[in-house]
Amino acid sequence: MLSQLVLLFVAIALATGKVVRRDTADGFPNPNATQLEFIEDVADGTLSDAPPPPSLNESSIPIFQLISFNENFEVAFFSSLIENITTDEPGFTLSTEKKVEILEILATVLAQEQLHAIDASNVLKHFNASLIPEPCEYVFPGATDINSSIALAATFTDVVLGTLQDAAEGLAVNGDLGPIREVASIIGQEGQQSGFYRLLLNQKPSQKPFLTTNVGAFAWSALQQFVVSCPFNISEIEIPIFPPLEVAHVTGGQTIESRDQRLSFVANLTGSSEAEQFINETGPDLFVTYFSGQLLPISVPVEDVEWFGENNTQLRFEAEFPFEENILVGLTIAALTSKDNFTTYGEVVEATIAAPGLIEVTDEGLSWDLLSKEDL
Repeated sequence: MLSQLVLLFVAIALATGKVVRRDTADGFPNPNATQLEFIEDVADGTLSDAPPPPSLNESSIPIFQLISFNENFEVAFFSSLIENITTDEPGFTLSTEKKVEILEILATVLAQEQLHAIDASNVLKHFNASLIPEPCEYVFPGATDINSSIALAATFTDVVLGTLQDAAEGLAVNGDLGPIREVASIIGQEGQQSGFYRLLLNQKPSQKPFLTTNVGAFAWSALQQFVVSCPFNISEIEIPIFPPLEVAHVTGGQTIESRDQRLSFVANLTGSSEAEQFINETGPDLFVTYFSGQLLPISVPVEDVEWFGENNTQLRFEAEFPFEENILVGLTIAALTSKDNFTTYGEVVEATIAAPGLIEVTDEGLSWDLLSKEDL
């Protein structure tokens, strides 16, 4: 398997997390038949051989563009992680036995993500989409060692699990029932990954009875923090990009304690037309709206507002995090919104000013010793 890993490298990865795309022996993202067989062998499965649906609603094209873009990002991330572990970069050193085991697992994950990306691209090609996302150049903030990298993988996998819920619903609303079964199968596969990462992080493998939902626009906005440059104009993907919402002290997959508390947020609203009416107001009528599990959106008012930066277009504020009442274990997704009392997740998108803020609350006290300090 380690010899196969050499062929699987599709990036040059540095300890900083910077990734530059390269042509490789497996041909990703456009492998020939022989190369595809190799990827499928490592992935422990093949692409579906079912025929594509007879048609696809034009409104479903951005759904598959987002899926394709995200899968390309995941391929780059796992390529970087594999490279760092293989070359014993500082913070990524494991004992020989653990190294072989984790690299074999990650090689399979990488190949599976490649097939997800190829599958989404094939849909776009079949229906003559004007843009089929190619891999970009990325950075991975906060992924400075193996534990922080696994924590980041766990967080973005949680986000994907919520986003694919939105994708399946969107396809159904658009009348595109054909691809939903395949999307559902990917949700299950990503859920298996999430459980594994959680075990590595000494957490229970199953996070919640109903996983946190998400919306495509929040996932698309979150992905932008990892992008250095792309070989295409990302504005051609017709999904809104919101100004980032930073949760203070929660970066790179870090977590907060499982209790009621006030959280600090920062949003850079420079150039945001939606935010213009609120700038410099000391008591703006704004809210932090949370997604958790399958609960309806939870909104709380912002407090202690402070405007700063050039032209006072950056905003620092606090908001309550109502953990106990809502059992906010696992992933919570936050948005700065101009209203509250939402009855659907789509309504939140329409009222969003900045998003998403990603918050992880984990159970603690488990000790599976899968990535013990002795191994690092």
